[in-house]
Amino acid sequence: MLKQALKENGLVAILRGLRPDEAPAIGDELYQAGFRVIEVPLNSPQPFDSIGLLRQRLPADCLIGAGTVLTPEQVTQVKDAGGQVIVMPHSDPKVLRAAKAANMFLSPGVATPTEAFAALSEGADVLKLFPAEQMSPAVVKAWLAVLPAGTVLLPVGGITPDNMKVFLDAGVKGFGLGSGLFKPGMSAADVAERAKAYVAAWKEHTSSL
Repeated sequence: MLKQALKENGLVAILRGLRPDEAPAIGDELYQAGFRVIEVPLNSPQPFDSIGLLRQRLPADCLIGAGTVLTPEQVTQVKDAGGQVIVMPHSDPKVLRAAKAANMFLSPGVATPTEAFAALSEGADVLKLFPAEQMSPAVVKAWLAVLPAGTVLLPVGGITPDNMKVFLDAGVKGFGLGSGLFKPGMSAADVAERAKAYVAAWKEHTSSL
């Protein structure tokens, strides 16, 4: 279901710093703009409350997940809160195995082909290419030439509506969007404006792919 959600719209909203009282309104705006995967990093205020509120609020075709998941215990907490996706900055096998055992979708962070192959062998659904700022589209294309067919790479870090095309041309299938989409304290209206700009760029650049 994660790959299917990303096929419809390959943009993942990363809401680092989101507060629970902001979650429903911002979730509504993101869903209306076309986002179908929303991530609340665990270093946000009361992240499990926000995850629960988003899961209650949004339709079933929108996956809710947690980012910056570092331990197997946090995997359990995310699932108990209603989260369905585990996103990690690294690829710790203990966390990967806990997420798979809990039947959750899994997106570990990788920065080398060795890490990518290891994460896939542990059952990763998609790979978070992090930090994307240090990866050129040429590097991404080279990775995809050797990784198993169908591997989904999601660059995270420094992605803007203007630089999406060069990564898409290299073969990526989506992006994780952080501070370019949401920063703590932003209004739902501001997030909506940025979300629409990203979705418009996504549609423009993927219509011919």
